[in-house]
Order: sequence, then structure tokens, then C-alpha cells
Amino acid sequence: MASNVGAIAGAGPDDAARLAWVDVAKGLCIILVVMMHSTLGTGIAMEGEGFLHVLVAFARPFRIPDFFLLSGLFLGRVIDRDWRLFLDRRLVHFAYFYALWVVIQSAVKYGQIVDGAGPGAFLAHLAHALVEPYSTLWFIYMLAVFSVLTKALRRVPAALVLGLAALLEILPIHTGIELVDEFCARYVWFLVGYLFAGRIFAFAGLVQGHVRAALVGLALWALTNAALVFIPTGYDLVPNLARLPGLGLMLSGAGALAIVAIGALMSRAGGPVTAALRICGQRSIVIYLAFFLPMAFTRTLIVQTGAITDIGLASLVVTVVAILVPLAFERAIRHTPASFLFRRPKAFHIARERPASTPALRTA
Repeated sequence: MASNVGAIAGAGPDDAARLAWVDVAKGLCIILVVMMHSTLGTGIAMEGEGFLHVLVAFARPFRIPDFFLLSGLFLGRVIDRDWRLFLDRRLVHFAYFYALWVVIQSAVKYGQIVDGAGPGAFLAHLAHALVEPYSTLWFIYMLAVFSVLTKALRRVPAALVLGLAALLEILPIHTGIELVDEFCARYVWFLVGYLFAGRIFAFAGLVQGHVRAALVGLALWALTNAALVFIPTGYDLVPNLARLPGLGLMLSGAGALAIVAIGALMSRAGGPVTAALRICGQRSIVIYLAFFLPMAFTRTLIVQTGAITDIGLASLVVTVVAILVPLAFERAIRHTPASFLFRRPKAFHIARERPASTPALRTA
């Protein structure tokens, strides 16, 4: 997943305050992502739905868009570096974790992948993962693609690139090729994070300075989002208004700003919940890379033993375990040779930090 924005070198006191809400927002996003996978998988395994399915459906319009928006916020800090340094930070970095965890995840599922066909089938699977994002790791794959493409297009007028990206999101593009489909559906949000970073930080500051108005705005957003998500249209192709082209784009944007506002308000208030969310946000890549195994193990254990019969409660337990185990595991191996699982070794760096030398793409 995105690199840890809370550990940007040279961040001063003002930057630290600005980064706090980003960590909280990222924490909310990674929890929603893990909750989605845990809840839907548990629901399928237990043949039903629970109370968390409602929250998963509510978060659908903004869960992934906001994650990409937050990932684009700090692209401006590196986009004007020379290509070698930029590729080290934004391509090699993500490629390392993607390749490593594709192998790990695939090895865990070796029997399912090979299905008696032998090692050749496994190697073919790994080769296919180079051109088609694999399983839950698609987000990291797309971050590398988005970053490199955005730098390559930085001489093109920002309004043109943003307009085309928005059009791709609005159009009902379903090719069956995940790389193409996810690019069309998500690139606009990464661009928004990059191009409007200054305004998004200003919005977060405005929210922190006008708490009551922000809370009223969040309440109105929540009601509107719920209405558009849960009121059926009666049409199979568009089961609710939130799926309508154009309207879905606006709803995703509103939801992304809502998460920004929630992160800003919680970072202002502080407290143990905020601290926990910040930890999740700071280590979102750790959770994202490793949640699949404890999630699958816990879900299987619950289903096979019948220890929990309520689907909602089972989904909640699976979600909590899937979040806590990667955090505990990363902490346990942080200063051991196994730290390469979550920290890119120096041998896999291709450049050292150097000053920026070219002007930035003008933003919208």
C-alpha cells in the first residue's frame, strides 16, 4: 500500500500537525478496506449477512477513492526529482513490496493455484501477476502506475488530464482486464490528491477551526450518502442512485472529503481512539500487505468450529484480528533480519536523495 506519510524526512512542527489528520484518515481507510474483505468473505462462508454488511455498503462510494486521494497528497514532494530518484521512491518501492507479497500470498495458496499442474503453473501464475494486478495487492500495483504516469504527464495542462481522468471514471468501462478497469475507475482520485493537495490541507484546517459547522456538514453528508446507497432504483444495472455515472463521482468526492474532515476533527480532539487510528494509518502498508492470512485463518476457524454464529459479530472478530496481527507481527520483527517483509532493504534502492531540479506541474 502508500508509503508512510507520517515519516517524511525533514518534517517540522507545522508538517507534523498537518500529517496527523492524514494518518488518522488513512487509518480509517485501511480499517474500512480490511472490514470489507473480512465481512464479505465471512458472509459468503456463513451464507448470510450481518450488521457490518451495512457499514461496508455505506462506505462503498468513498472507501477506495479516499485511499487514492490520500496517496496522491504528497506526490508533489517528489515528482520533480530526477527520474532515477523518482522511480526509486514511487516505482521500485511499490514494485518491491508487490513482488515480494505476490510470492508470499501465492505460496500460501499454492495448492489452489497449481491444482495438480505442477511448478510450471505456479511460475506462469507469477508471470501473469506482472501484467495483471494480483488479488488484494492491486492497490500497490496501481499506485506505481499512477505515480509514473502522473510524472510523465506533468507537462500536460492539469485541467486536461483531470478532465480525461474524470471522464474515464464516469464512463461504464468494464473490459474484464483489472489493470484497465481499475485505472479508469481510480486514477482521477489520485490526481485530485496530487493536484489539490494544498486546498485539501486548507479544507482540513478550516474544519478544525469550525467544528460545529463541520459536524453539521458531516451529518448531512451521512444522510445523503445513506439515501443514495440504500434506496433501491428497481433496475439491476443500477441498483441504487450511488451507482449512477456522474452522481457516483460526486458522491465519491463528497465521501473522500468527509473522511478528510473526520480525520481533521479526530486529530484535533486527540484521545486513545485517535492514537490507535494514527498507528493504523502510519503502518497502513503493513496491514494491507499482511492482513489476508490472519483474516482467512480466523474466518476458517470460526466457520469450522461454530464458535460464533452471529455473522456480524464473526465479521467484526475477523476484522479486528486481521488488523492487529500484522501490526503485532511487524513490531516483533522490526529489528530482526525478517524486517525486509515490511522495510525495503538498501540493496533494493536504486538512488539516493538529491535536490529537486525541475519545476513542478502547475496544479488546478
